[in-house]
Amino acid sequence: MAGHSEPEFFVKAQQSGRTVVKDPPKLDLDAYIANYKGKTRLDRLLLIGSSSTYLCLEALKAAIAESKLGKDVGRYDIAVSTLQEIAPGDPDAIPDLGWLDSTTKQVKAETDRLELELKGYKNNLIKESIRMGYDDLGQHYHRIGEVSSSSRAYLKMRDYCTTPSHIVIMSLRLINVSIDQNNWLAVQSNVQKLRSQMQKYPDNERIAAKLSASMGLAHLASGLYKEATESFIETDSRMVSAKLDDPNDEESYNEVITPNDIAVYGGLCALASMSRDELQKRVLENSSFRNYLELEPHIRRAISFFVSSKYSACLSILESYKADYLLDIHLQRHLPELYFQIRSKAIQQYFIPFSCVTLSALALAFNADESNIEHELTRMIKRDNLDARIDLVGRVLVANTVDERRKVHEEAIAMAKDYERTAHLRILRMEILNASLEVKTPKGQGSLLGMSGQEGFANGGMDAFM
Repeated sequence: MAGHSEPEFFVKAQQSGRTVVKDPPKLDLDAYIANYKGKTRLDRLLLIGSSSTYLCLEALKAAIAESKLGKDVGRYDIAVSTLQEIAPGDPDAIPDLGWLDSTTKQVKAETDRLELELKGYKNNLIKESIRMGYDDLGQHYHRIGEVSSSSRAYLKMRDYCTTPSHIVIMSLRLINVSIDQNNWLAVQSNVQKLRSQMQKYPDNERIAAKLSASMGLAHLASGLYKEATESFIETDSRMVSAKLDDPNDEESYNEVITPNDIAVYGGLCALASMSRDELQKRVLENSSFRNYLELEPHIRRAISFFVSSKYSACLSILESYKADYLLDIHLQRHLPELYFQIRSKAIQQYFIPFSCVTLSALALAFNADESNIEHELTRMIKRDNLDARIDLVGRVLVANTVDERRKVHEEAIAMAKDYERTAHLRILRMEILNASLEVKTPKGQGSLLGMSGQEGFANGGMDAFM
């Protein structure tokens, strides 16, 4: 639910450079958010509420209700204050002071209890109890939104891990907290450490899928789209069969990412970074990743169209889902660059058979205005993505041709000059040796020094005679 008059909140957001999505998305908010749990569920609602002019009220109301089911007072304050700016007269925009007061007291009492228990465990010097105490404290801090304190608790927990399964639990907790912190270096570090322990863990396939997905997110956040693609397409397909509504299903990873997200992230990164041949062999024919693509058939169709050189159809599909992807917590910041790289590859492939193409033909082929296609081509040429020039008078894109005959002649002449110089230096050295004019090695110095001196004269000093 959202009105068509744009609130002042979004005007200011746009002026400050934040993303504002004015088009209605295809997603159904209730069905979409039901796939997630934990902190990412609330963070996604807050992002949609602060970015979409159509879904802002519905998302913020849901975020407030979700906050009150937990104990994250900070996220509740953010949701209420954002709703106050967008719809000051809404009943949910009034802070529930009673809930805030009681929840704050409960959080403090729970924190004090857990810290007191941990202190007792330390006094008793029982490693397993201390480990569990740090684990309980870390989970508590994570639930109330204090991710830095949660991370510190899990790091201290490392010293009390005595079995491989303890290390796996601790590392996965750290990875999840690091993702919530956007600390992607820590995510990569913990994934690598955990992968080195995988052979010791009996159920390593289930863990491997989560590690691949986490590493894919880290690469995506760093703008390494090719590496992100590699991680996502290597994610084990067993996550597809996970029951997202079952909190006890260990195959599920929906506190971070869902199988649908893996299909979308992997598909878009693949389109932006892989050639058509790679897309066919490594994505469409990938038996494991195909299971993910079946969850998002429009991504599979877009990749198939790109491989078949039907670029307009591919870009049309991606454009129709642009509003949805701009509301995704991991894609929003990268979507403009991903779309630009995908369009750039499509234009490059389209232009290969031609020596020149009119801008009007390009605009028609890629469903764009001439002014927009001109701006896009200029950007591609500046970034060396396209070896061409734009004739603004004739409104034509002209390929930069290379005179192959002249190029071969220049290479042959350069090779002949190099051969002539080398031959001249060798003849000159032979004449110097015959005339006994070479520099002798001083007595008391090694032969290596003498050799280097002679070689230096022969190879470097000869240039003086040229």
